[in-house]
Amino acid sequence: MPHKILVTGGAGYIGSTLVRILLGRGYRVRVLDRLFFGQESLASLIGRPDFELVQGDVRRVDKSIMDGVTGVIDLAAISNDPAGDLDPRATLDINFRGRNRIANMARDAGVSRYLLASSCSVYGFSDEVMTETSKVNPLTVYAEANCKAEEGCLPLGNDSFSVTALRFATVYGRSYRMRFDLAVNGMTLGFFRDGKIPVLRDGSQWRPFIYVKDAALAFVTALEADPAVVNRQVFNAGCEAQNVQVLPLAKTVAQAIGVPFAMEWYGDPDHRSYRVEFGKIVSALSFEPAGRPADGAAEVHRGLVDGTLSTADVGFTVKWYQNLLKQDPDTLK
Repeated sequence: MPHKILVTGGAGYIGSTLVRILLGRGYRVRVLDRLFFGQESLASLIGRPDFELVQGDVRRVDKSIMDGVTGVIDLAAISNDPAGDLDPRATLDINFRGRNRIANMARDAGVSRYLLASSCSVYGFSDEVMTETSKVNPLTVYAEANCKAEEGCLPLGNDSFSVTALRFATVYGRSYRMRFDLAVNGMTLGFFRDGKIPVLRDGSQWRPFIYVKDAALAFVTALEADPAVVNRQVFNAGCEAQNVQVLPLAKTVAQAIGVPFAMEWYGDPDHRSYRVEFGKIVSALSFEPAGRPADGAAEVHRGLVDGTLSTADVGFTVKWYQNLLKQDPDTLK
């Protein structure tokens, strides 16, 4: 019988792409998600015999969620730095304690693999190129929660339970649960709506990037790797060629969608700036992302032009959470 993989947060931006890749490779998939953003991203999969959707919270779900599961890919989180600041206590509760709870439940249930979705945001600010052994410098609650989740999960690894953390670069590209609060996607939407690309001051900050399908494939690569190679290991997931400064990135986006470059500054100076080295995931897992920001921007732009991508509030993480919290202040509790 095919392996069953539990994907927490599987209705989200990366998760909804990952789930389809897993199903295409013959896995059975169970998704656990609070469905804050609805279930439309997975609607076409409901009813398939190899797919199951469970609405629930990583902080409270019963241990039966692990029944029949052989591997866990843990994506459930309040995503990105600004969203994490909306309710710092909830962010730590979900992104740290909730995911550590899932890791412990997986180990106790005899699951053989656990993969944690972390972030390169743990590096915060540095003039050096950061590796997996560099000292982390979390500048936000979101980044701090990722650090704590790694610290709690990785020591659980043993001969029968492989634990791996993937620190993802900033993701971009079209997904079944679209997000426009990510740099490449937001820049593309900025031109489409306003004829200008918004750039967070002052554009000199460095970020690493990764295409959403490549992010999903990084999980699959780690899931299928020799446990001796990935157990209790952290991997930066991205591409050295996609360490770019924000202002040049904006120019790349403009060129990719075939428009004159025009921009407007927004926000206060960004104190997060880091470049990341990705040699470990290349050498250990032979993983190299294929997508490029220009391709992702063009893909998103086509969806905006042909109307197949919605720009409703649900595509903006902070705005959507604010809407939910306005309706019910206890939404994230």
